[in-house]
Amino acid sequence: MIQKQLPLISDAVITAFGAYVPERVLTNADLEQMVETNDQWIFQRTGIKERRIAAENEYCSDMIFGAVRDMQRRYRVDLDDIDYILVATTTPDAVFPSMAARVQAEFGIRACGATDVQATCAGFVSALQLANGLVLTGAYRKILVVGAETLSKATDYSDRSTCILFGDGAGVMLVEKGEAGAFLASYNQTDGRNGHHLYRSALAPAINGVSIEQNGKIVQNGREVYRWAVTAVPKGIKALMDKAGMSVNEIDWFVPHSANMRIVESICEKTGIPLDRTLTSMREYGNTSAASIPLALDLALKNNRISTGDLLLLYGFGGGLTEAALLVRWTL
Repeated sequence: MIQKQLPLISDAVITAFGAYVPERVLTNADLEQMVETNDQWIFQRTGIKERRIAAENEYCSDMIFGAVRDMQRRYRVDLDDIDYILVATTTPDAVFPSMAARVQAEFGIRACGATDVQATCAGFVSALQLANGLVLTGAYRKILVVGAETLSKATDYSDRSTCILFGDGAGVMLVEKGEAGAFLASYNQTDGRNGHHLYRSALAPAINGVSIEQNGKIVQNGREVYRWAVTAVPKGIKALMDKAGMSVNEIDWFVPHSANMRIVESICEKTGIPLDRTLTSMREYGNTSAASIPLALDLALKNNRISTGDLLLLYGFGGGLTEAALLVRWTL
């Protein structure tokens, strides 16, 4: 009966993982020299202590290349037979060519599709959902999934409400056809009516009829985004667990987007998920949007917290306003 409720049960498995963050560290003390703030104020409101910042000549593609090479070192995988690349990012080097095409070129992968996914902080989970679907249909067998950002290059460092949040980095996964499926159930929800509360401008002067700042930097109405997240995400978790016929007590690890520790604490309180079973990356890396979930996984793997067979709940949420969640059986 449970299988009938899980449309994304498939034979897709996770076979390799890698991550990368740039060398430069931007601490809360550093930010005290840039805007009117202090370490206590930042940490109490966000849970962030420091962020990694790309060098002047480092871009999103460099984050991805570093993460792929880390994956090669850790798992000694062959990239030649990858047949699709999905890159989740909101800060590509250029509008086009895509970051996925850049990855194909850098590693000389001969015959593969290449697509970027733009779902902001829900991007990595959305890309995993897409990868699973492509394997499920039989169209592709080995897919590289990437979450990468250089948010520092889109941050207004005169705005203390946003500059304290964002950092840079990347994480990658290989999703392949296998014998036992890793992806058990999924959930998606979007509230596009409130997209103007979190945006980065490009061409149009308004979103939903609301005039926006056209400086190309990240703009966020923190109060509204917080209110949305702490209401929408607990509802989404309940819907996902009901769909799977499971309880949150069966989850080994909750891995939410590392937006803000106060948001994560509220979600955990409302859902009954213990904080000590929650994995984040914001303390070390800040909010890295599409990269935050894989970076949280990387920290946990390096500390031997995740084991083969563990059940993970990945939940991305952010600009759009968009949510994407997956129940994943860890297969590494």
